[in-house]
Amino acid sequence: MADQSRPPVTGYPAASGYPPPPPPQTSNQNGHSNAGTAYPYAAPLHTQQNPAYYNPNPYYNTQPYDDHRALFLRRVFTIVVAAFIIAGSIAFIIWLILRPQLPDVRIDSLSVTNLNLSSSPSSSISGNWDVRFTFRNPNGKITLYYDRIEGYVYYQRVSLSETTVPPFFQGKRDESPARATFAASSAFIEKPVSDGMIEDKGRGAVTFNVRLSTRVQFKAGLWWTRRRFVRVYCGDLRVGFSSNSSSNEGNLTSGARECKVGL
Repeated sequence: MADQSRPPVTGYPAASGYPPPPPPQTSNQNGHSNAGTAYPYAAPLHTQQNPAYYNPNPYYNTQPYDDHRALFLRRVFTIVVAAFIIAGSIAFIIWLILRPQLPDVRIDSLSVTNLNLSSSPSSSISGNWDVRFTFRNPNGKITLYYDRIEGYVYYQRVSLSETTVPPFFQGKRDESPARATFAASSAFIEKPVSDGMIEDKGRGAVTFNVRLSTRVQFKAGLWWTRRRFVRVYCGDLRVGFSSNSSSNEGNLTSGARECKVGL
């Protein structure tokens, strides 16, 4: 029979298969809980620096899309630059082969009829100008097409009349005549201009200037350029009049002369 006066013998507790309960929470002097300090290891940080971080929204990662978009833009830019360089090189080679030149323009004659000037009571001018030109195509491989030809006749820098010339086509190394007729009927001009023309006419000659503005297209087989504005200037055209003050007709005294041609 067991001796009831002796205390029971205690040993190691039996293993039950369950983890031990968590340590009790303690409070510091301020009354705050120190539950987190009871574990010997700190909890893992859920940050992107942690390799074990798990992204709960993997479909919101746009980096692959941005990379593909940047690659696509670089390829498009490269293709555009390459196409521009190739087109420029082809155009330069064609220019070296064809060597397009601007046309040559010569004024052959200028006649003035029915020139009447008035300085009182108002300054005005009436008259007709008949101008003959010769257009020459200096290109041996290119044909020219003249479109929308506009002409102006000036005294000094004052426009007296304007007109249009019918368009025409010009073959390789061809020469083509052209005619521009101007008319003014009691057109108003400033008094200093009228007085200057009356004074020049009394001296026997009046100097006029003629300008042409046209659109020219260069063609060589299947190659052609866009229409370019070509300007023709024929200056210091001295028209002689009879010393008779009643004479209203005059002709170019200097004969045929070349005009300046530019873009």
